[in-house]
Amino acid sequence: MNFRSKPLSLQFINVPPANSQPPVGLIVALHGWGANAEDVASLLPYFQLPNYQFVFPNAPYPHPYSAVGKAWYELRMENMYQGLAESRQLLTDFLQSLESSTGVPLSRTILCGFSQGGAMTLEVGLKLPLAGLTVMSGYLHPDALPKGQSQIPPTLVMHGTQDEVVPLSAAIKTREALQSMGFTVDYLEFDAGHEINLQMLEALRNFVLKTIA
Repeated sequence: MNFRSKPLSLQFINVPPANSQPPVGLIVALHGWGANAEDVASLLPYFQLPNYQFVFPNAPYPHPYSAVGKAWYELRMENMYQGLAESRQLLTDFLQSLESSTGVPLSRTILCGFSQGGAMTLEVGLKLPLAGLTVMSGYLHPDALPKGQSQIPPTLVMHGTQDEVVPLSAAIKTREALQSMGFTVDYLEFDAGHEINLQMLEALRNFVLKTIA
């Protein structure tokens, strides 16, 4: 597997609003390391947002230990973060292209992600004029903080207190780093492990409805 060769495009699952009307907003949901777009798309009924369009991208790289899993970048120690720059550019271009393909502007687009997808949400989303960001069991890359920006999209950080993969300290660090730059962050902890549970999806739904009023 080579994380250096630049991937050309993102494959994705596109789900228009259930009511066949023009979407009220757009939600782009990013999976974690070793998962794929189908995994997150399977949660669609629990979002309970029938008026919204959903886009579930597949990360561009194959996962080293899973035939069906995908990766946004390398997480093994010997090549840590390899492929991140390519995925960052690819995801940024992809998000900016969605306005013309869906008719929904970035100002009505929510970017959310789980685990490595949550890290990519911060990596890309903090620097784009999106409606909002939701990070579930994610973490902040070393150089992800925007420089010289006076504002960022409304951001919700959620994490399980029993997370055995990405420790709770990663969420606290994210919150403190953003707050130290003068940004406001919504922050929620749940009695949960490394997972997307129904409480998180309900909080995400409330955040979406509040943000895209």
